[in-house]
Amino acid sequence: MDRITSTTMYKTSFHDHPLFPSPRFVISYCQGCKTKGTIYGGYYCNDPNCSAWFFHKKCAEAPLQINQHPSHPQHLLLLRKKLGVGVCELCGETKRTPFYSCSTCEFKVNLTCGMKPPPSAIEHPLCHDHPLVLLKKGKEKFPCEVCKETFGGPSYLCHECNLYFHLDCVILSKEVNHPCHSNHPIKLFAPENLMGDAEKICFSCEKQSENMLYHCPTCNFSICLVCTRNPPPLVIEHTRTHVHPLTLLSKNMSFTCDVCGEDGKGGPYVCLQCAFLTHGECIDLPRIISINRHEHRISFTPHLGAGYSKCGVCRKSLNQYHGAYACSVCPKYATHCKCASRSDLWDRVDLEGIPNHDAEPFKMVGDDLIIHFSHEKHPLKFYKKNKILYDKWLQCEACMYPLAFESIYGCEECRFFLHYKCVNLSRKKKIAFSRVAHSLEVTNDVVTACRECRVLFDGFNYTFNGDRRVDVHCGSLCEPFIHDGHLHPLYIYKRWGSSCCVACEDIVHGGYMMCCDACGFDLCLYCASLPIKMWHKKDDHPITLHCGVKLSQKSCCEICERELDQCKWFYTCFDCGVTFHTRCVLGDFSRLKPEKLIFYEWNRFEVVRNNNSTRPLCSQCHSRCMVSVVLKACDGNNGYICSRSCLTNYLRSYFV
Repeated sequence: MDRITSTTMYKTSFHDHPLFPSPRFVISYCQGCKTKGTIYGGYYCNDPNCSAWFFHKKCAEAPLQINQHPSHPQHLLLLRKKLGVGVCELCGETKRTPFYSCSTCEFKVNLTCGMKPPPSAIEHPLCHDHPLVLLKKGKEKFPCEVCKETFGGPSYLCHECNLYFHLDCVILSKEVNHPCHSNHPIKLFAPENLMGDAEKICFSCEKQSENMLYHCPTCNFSICLVCTRNPPPLVIEHTRTHVHPLTLLSKNMSFTCDVCGEDGKGGPYVCLQCAFLTHGECIDLPRIISINRHEHRISFTPHLGAGYSKCGVCRKSLNQYHGAYACSVCPKYATHCKCASRSDLWDRVDLEGIPNHDAEPFKMVGDDLIIHFSHEKHPLKFYKKNKILYDKWLQCEACMYPLAFESIYGCEECRFFLHYKCVNLSRKKKIAFSRVAHSLEVTNDVVTACRECRVLFDGFNYTFNGDRRVDVHCGSLCEPFIHDGHLHPLYIYKRWGSSCCVACEDIVHGGYMMCCDACGFDLCLYCASLPIKMWHKKDDHPITLHCGVKLSQKSCCEICERELDQCKWFYTCFDCGVTFHTRCVLGDFSRLKPEKLIFYEWNRFEVVRNNNSTRPLCSQCHSRCMVSVVLKACDGNNGYICSRSCLTNYLRSYFV
């Protein structure tokens, strides 16, 4: 197909949601034929709860029935979507739905073999001098004689030469006339056989072929085998990208894309009348999207304009004369097009035309009175700066941290309190660690560890379909993250190796951390959410988090009486001068609610506040429990557990 234009929505029988046509170039897994590669001008699914994204045009438009299939002419074949896993009668591939199947007998073929069945034999193939026969998929793997790639799928075999060919490669010959290069025939080459300065990168997908490619020595034109079989369209009409038709320039060249502002080296689409150039993948960019690095929706604008300095994702410079995604709520927030469309940030849903009506966490019922979704039986009253007489050990029901000195909402009858910021937690949001929206839920008696920081938590959590539970501390992290313990803003990075937290000096293996772009400052997620100021039973005054500044003299922890390592963060009382380890103040169970029975790993425990003058002995490490909150086993021995490591040892001994 030489020309692609925009059409209307399409509904296929094997997919549950409407599909929308797009001239966009994407590297994706087609949910129809189950193959991965570059899709030029296909259909996409815009449902936020669907795992499918792009379909080849021919797959989306597959006929609902085949009257006389060459391999099964006696019966009608119908397109099915609920057959599960099956083996294709022609190629032997085990693939999931969709399938064509016969309602009379058990004959079935996959989508590709149904629409374009491979012949059982090819008498005069283009790729070889001898006849070829079709072989079903076997266990052994062989190199394809055309592309040199080793494969184990269905193939064509030359019995005389004992050579194998991909089903897609038998249509290729050593020399072809290609629509993207009509000047001369292009010939099949191995990259190592080309001259040193010859172009080895495909002009269309901009990838370098490892095995074989087609090349024109006269024009220094190269195209990979995938794009040879599935060529890009020569002309694209898409007025939302550009008012005039865009023509493919079939030549490798360095250019700056007028849509995204990024440099390219390949064959751009051009409008000579306007001197407009663009990447193929920048045609038909989604208009409104939501990414997990920003709390608001962001919209595509073809010309960003002045006032924006750096990209909100990569923190590199933005170009005001090209396109970008910008936030209408935050006047200085914008991102590069390619940064916004990263697969780990964007859920691949275009939100244009979709209302932004998220459920509110509460409703006002009077002056300073609300009904919160987590406590609907009584209104919660607002107390500014926590001006209420209460037990200073009370916790926020959402984050489980002490109420401290912040404004709160509370029900004194039920002793139910929430920080002001926790009252406003979104009912549904994209957390920074996932591109899909998570829902805010109240944790039941079955306690889990936060998926990101691995801390046991009670309180509220963000979850996706009842799984992937993340506590509200990690679920509320956003960029830029401003912390009193560091001069520069912090950003969320995935550390694939091992990194040391500057606050606790624990080693984080392959997890997320809050990191500084300006210096080597890495903060683990647990330390990033430590309370800055709080009460503790060991002091009559509030204690404050001391971040990295050494005291003038040595000091010991008031709880465990061991010397402080002042390279780590610790708590101190500015009135009394006493100091505390952060772990001694909070411990591993500070996000659990005392006096509550919980279930963890099929075991029952009581959460106990350790506020007696006599400290109990831990049943595992046999040392005194120093932390504020401990667990008490309910298995008959009523042993105390002081830390997460001791809990692990207890569970191991329980199952032995």
